[in-house]
Amino acid sequence: METASASGLDPGLYIVAGPIGNLADLSPRAADILRRADVVAVEDTRVSARLLRHAGSDRPMVPYHDHSSDALRARLIERMAGESVALLSDAGTPLISDPGYKLVRDARVAGRQVTTLPGPSAAIAALTLSGLPTDRFLFMGFLPAKAKARGDTLAEIAGLRASLIFYESGPRLSDSLAAMAQGLGDRDAAVCREISKTFEETVTGTLSALSDRYADAPPKGEIVVIVGPPGQAPVASAEDADAALREALTRLSVSKAAGEVAKKLGLDRRTLYDRATELKE
Repeated sequence: METASASGLDPGLYIVAGPIGNLADLSPRAADILRRADVVAVEDTRVSARLLRHAGSDRPMVPYHDHSSDALRARLIERMAGESVALLSDAGTPLISDPGYKLVRDARVAGRQVTTLPGPSAAIAALTLSGLPTDRFLFMGFLPAKAKARGDTLAEIAGLRASLIFYESGPRLSDSLAAMAQGLGDRDAAVCREISKTFEETVTGTLSALSDRYADAPPKGEIVVIVGPPGQAPVASAEDADAALREALTRLSVSKAAGEVAKKLGLDRRTLYDRATELKE
């Protein structure tokens, strides 16, 4: 049976959400864990040292990031058997576009206790600032740098009726916004940067207008782009339905053709089945 570590904390992994800008956003509970954990696993010791000083913590740090070895992860898992290990990213909630999921996965496989301390997340904060629908949303992280991969990624999500959340850098921002306008349609969007910091800013507009705005003046700081859901799709016409059915009937039975077109165009399957039967004859 596991017993409390020397710090008084139960052994295991503690996922600690840190501030995304303003240090005052560190929760009292998170500060307490950072002061008491046996070790703090961090992305960058230089960045995290400032937060630990703010929390009044003198706990030892160990670097843990996307390029950490399996051996290091195994050592941390082993330590969790009798010690408390806090996981801290450079900013915000660990695992959200930051390293950590493998550590959580392996800790669970090993039967270690895993505790999360909720707190700031740039993705959610930007969504609340955007004024765009929040009932359904998808976090996409950073788009691929290469144009082909970026276009393929946008094509995969173009039909989703949800707000989309992207992280981006200043130098890439204008090109990424232009690619989104081309791949998703010229939707309403918001560019949020430096959230909770001195120069926090949210600019709204269409994707193309925002791309033009930042083309010659790339912004500085941490950037989140929120893209609104697509507009209401137009109802397919009878001609559209017939064309889709004729194509489907070259490959499929009447029943399967009707089912495929019903799903694709959002039309009644029974009506399409009857029409497909007429076309087949």
